[in-house]
Amino acid sequence: MFKNIQFKIILVFFLIGIIIISGLGIFFLNSINNINIQVQDGQVQEIQQITDILNQLNINTKNILIIVSIVFVVIGLLIAIFLSRFVIYPLNKLIQSAEKITDDENLSKTNTKGKKNKDVKDLKNVFGIMTTELKDKLSEVSTQKNQIETILLHMTDGIIAFNMKGEIILINPAAKKFLSIGPEDNTFEDIFKKFELNINMEKIIYLENWTSTEQRIKVEDRYVNVFFAPFKNETDRPNGVIAVIQDITEHVQLDNMQKEFVADVSHELKTPITSIMGYADTLLEGEYDKETQEKFLNVIATEARRMARLVTDLLTLSRYDNNKKGTQKESFDLGDLVKNCQEKLEIEIKKKNHNVSCFVTADVPLVFANRYDIERVILNILTNSIKYTPEKGEIKIYVGFVYNDAYIKVFDNGIGIPEEDLSRIFERFYRVDKARTREMGGTGLGLSIAKEILDKNGGTIDIKSVVGQGTEVVIRIPTRN
Repeated sequence: MFKNIQFKIILVFFLIGIIIISGLGIFFLNSINNINIQVQDGQVQEIQQITDILNQLNINTKNILIIVSIVFVVIGLLIAIFLSRFVIYPLNKLIQSAEKITDDENLSKTNTKGKKNKDVKDLKNVFGIMTTELKDKLSEVSTQKNQIETILLHMTDGIIAFNMKGEIILINPAAKKFLSIGPEDNTFEDIFKKFELNINMEKIIYLENWTSTEQRIKVEDRYVNVFFAPFKNETDRPNGVIAVIQDITEHVQLDNMQKEFVADVSHELKTPITSIMGYADTLLEGEYDKETQEKFLNVIATEARRMARLVTDLLTLSRYDNNKKGTQKESFDLGDLVKNCQEKLEIEIKKKNHNVSCFVTADVPLVFANRYDIERVILNILTNSIKYTPEKGEIKIYVGFVYNDAYIKVFDNGIGIPEEDLSRIFERFYRVDKARTREMGGTGLGLSIAKEILDKNGGTIDIKSVVGQGTEVVIRIPTRN
């Protein structure tokens, strides 16, 4: 399209110059002739001198016009060279690139639309193609920006980006929540100085390999882990710092529970081991009568059985925690199972002269769960009621059906559980009265195991109690639909 256009521009430029120069020449010549006429008409004594001056002026005017024409030609050539190098050549290159893009698109569509014209005939069409592509790119960038904003908005981790001045350039709601960031907190120092961290932006950016970029912070009742990292621009120079905040409250609590668990297991094992070792050493040190020996041996046997129960309970919890114990479910009658459990505990019931009654309130459908596991839960709950209900107490058991669940309700008029302890009774080794529980042979794991079993079988357990009035335990087990 722009082929030889520079020559056309030079030609037009020359034509305009010739017209201008011709006009100037005619103007000057007419002016000189007019002056000459005026001089001839006047009565001037030195006519010859004036005529010589006008002739000389005429010659000088012609010379000036020639010089102006030469200068105009030179300027025209310079303009043509400038247009050719800095305007025409880039436009030709742009058009060739656009033609190549258009040719590639046309070649890919030859099978369906036939051959199209490969030449770009109008610059408007070229810029139209470029505008369309630019719009597509801008639309793609906008879509990616919206996707990133949506991801940041719904991320469970907090994200904060700071520029080199320490000012916030990006922050998501999770970060505001984790660090309790208010409207007044706008910089790196505003946010982190209140946590008294031994870290600043200079250390993070310039001492990245020598500075710990991970910090644990306690914010009110939560624990968060903050990871700092510098980010760089396209020239690989530091451009700011990004902070990633993770809520690790649950991990800290689990870690603390694990430590407490190890301490509790050590304590629970240490007590019976100490008793066994003490009584055994006493027996070995001297001769005792038969009655004393039997007394010491009974203590040793009792503590050994207590250790055996504790180890068994720990192994059970371990199997459930690691999912090593498969839950083999089957259908069975819950009412019959409860009555069988009551019969197994008949000796303990008679020892304390309890009045235990069991009622099946309706035609309860068969439940679908692991029979052995559910039996263990029922035995645990009934054993607790027998233990913590004074002699001649009353225990009532109800078996019924509601919605898709069968239920067992166990009422007793025992010592009860304080309200502040109800939220923790399913924790491992938690006891309301530790001394009393140990005296009765409890391990502090019974309710924890019961809850684990019911969770595995899709059931639930709920306990309500009032100190001095008694306890109500409700167990729900799904039926087979």
